[in-house]
Amino acid sequence: MKFAISKLELITPLQQVVGVVERKQTHEVMNNLLFVAGDDYLEITGTDNEVELITRIPLIVTETGRSTIPARKLFDICRSLDDSARLDFEVDTEKAKIKTGRSKFTLATLPVDEFPVVDVLTDAIEISLPQKQLDLAIKRTSFAMAQQDVRYYLNGLLLQITENELCCVSTDGHRLALHRTPVDIQTPETISAIIPRKAINELSRLMDDTDTDIKLNLTTKHLQVKLGGLQLTTKLIDGKFPDFDKVVPLPSTNIAIVDRSLLKQALSRSAILANETYKGVRVTLNQDLLGIQTNNPKHEEAVDELQVDYNGTPIEVGFNVVYLLDILNAIDSESAELNVSDNVSSLVVHPADDKQSTYVVMPMRL
Repeated sequence: MKFAISKLELITPLQQVVGVVERKQTHEVMNNLLFVAGDDYLEITGTDNEVELITRIPLIVTETGRSTIPARKLFDICRSLDDSARLDFEVDTEKAKIKTGRSKFTLATLPVDEFPVVDVLTDAIEISLPQKQLDLAIKRTSFAMAQQDVRYYLNGLLLQITENELCCVSTDGHRLALHRTPVDIQTPETISAIIPRKAINELSRLMDDTDTDIKLNLTTKHLQVKLGGLQLTTKLIDGKFPDFDKVVPLPSTNIAIVDRSLLKQALSRSAILANETYKGVRVTLNQDLLGIQTNNPKHEEAVDELQVDYNGTPIEVGFNVVYLLDILNAIDSESAELNVSDNVSSLVVHPADDKQSTYVVMPMRL
């Protein structure tokens, strides 16, 4: 396999796929990237055996072939070069020789047949939508995914597609994030998939806020995403996601409209003196006032107060301040709507200017 490529042509595709490669792999070959050189393209694949990412670069190749090259070593070499550098690759079954200017590098390769690749998906359901819709849905919800929970189905994000609607949901059992968005999709039945955390993080890194279409191919075991010259394939989490509609409390008349930025600042200040273990904050709602109070075992205390639009019954309830801040960071509206029925109920939060996103935070006993 022989080809020449500039640093600027190679560095971005390398950066995209190297993120999938774990630093500690069970099989040595998965520390490598699979390079496939065709007549007019170079294809690079990275995998951790759960998530696979492929990128294709248009390129005139001197000699076609396939090989695996150490991922991070190649990326670090490429990153260390001047932007004007051009790299000449000459790769055989044992070595990858790279020349650029007066520098030469020789990297050990591993057999191609040991590199795991995902088979072509069969009987897949195909969906296409503007990537900005999926990007927003993931950004609004992914923060609430569980981390290494024994309830493995919570360690990912539920993607649910019904007729003309896309819904993303995540929960760790203490809070829930839900985003519904209308999409131009016709489907005779509900399509559901639980996507692992790592795949969600990689997908979020690759998307942007544009109208470019993103294509989803979904089977019972895999999700494949195609975006331009990129293709991400991930195994799905096999499990039953909780019935999220039952988690969202019915609306009450106790609704407060609050400036999102001011509330975020007040909670951030109060969090400094919150109990380091429980991170509890006491929230009170009275006529047009929202009170915030935190304390810790050293008897230190923070008290804050905000002017809000509220004329419901007096409320006093505790929440995890980190969960509240995560919600306020996920939405970008000027105001947030807070809805809580009583002193022992969960808090429901919406961006004040749209009801596509819904957040539920369970109360804490302080």
